[in-house]
Amino acid sequence: MTEYQRSTDQTHEIQLDSAIDNAMWGYMQASVGDEVPLEVRTHFVGDGSEVRITVRNGSGRRLDRFTGTVNGNRYRGTYTVSDRAQDAIYFEAELRQHGLSERSENMEIIPAVTISNPQWSQQEARRGDILTLTADVEGAPDGTDATVEIYEHDADEAHDFITRLSAMVENNAIEIQWAYEYHDDVDEIPADWEVETGYSPPEYFFKVIIRSSEAKSGLLEFKDWIEINLVDEDEQPVADEDYVIYLPDGSQRNGTLDSEGHAREEDVPPGDYITVFPNRM
Repeated sequence: MTEYQRSTDQTHEIQLDSAIDNAMWGYMQASVGDEVPLEVRTHFVGDGSEVRITVRNGSGRRLDRFTGTVNGNRYRGTYTVSDRAQDAIYFEAELRQHGLSERSENMEIIPAVTISNPQWSQQEARRGDILTLTADVEGAPDGTDATVEIYEHDADEAHDFITRLSAMVENNAIEIQWAYEYHDDVDEIPADWEVETGYSPPEYFFKVIIRSSEAKSGLLEFKDWIEINLVDEDEQPVADEDYVIYLPDGSQRNGTLDSEGHAREEDVPPGDYITVFPNRM
């Protein structure tokens, strides 16, 4: 740390020497097409000062050049690895108006990551289910960070983002768990008889993202349940009554209430439904 010792009972004029403390990549390894963060830290450099970044192969051949500005004695940027990159690349940071430059360490260029076979542990989800999401990975060593993004599927490609999870490559694969819960009101899902395009149940997919590579899973369908409780005018259960449930996808379920006037139907399509008791019509 720079120290300056003078009396405090008068004004002194001093000159502070500017410097580049370090220039560094955000990753030690990357592949062609990856967007890599980089940072230049300075000392006594004014805000708005221009920094020139020159990216070179390990042999010194220039690949790219761009500029940025220092703020708060720091410049942060990103670089998309060129397809001309070879075994390694580095960058030079220059503050030309200060006569300063600094070279980063080499960043190793490795083969691109390949992600395949992203799968749900089951094809249908029920409230409270713990789902396992998996995918195979090639070209990423153990410990490589991965991101898993989950979306609700939309036929018009306007998919709704649900959540983002962090995972890590281990033994050429990623595996992560997610607890499924439907947080919206199922009554707002249009039934088959309410829309011309027909019933469309909530479905989900996930994406696995590692650096610049990604892969998308197949669809997961939400299955719900329905409970029926029938009482008479005196609030007493009506036992052994036949019922018909018209489900939102146009199908129906038939059954009979138990001795407590109760029934539960599992694995039904979510949405608005109609229950009738044919013997009481």
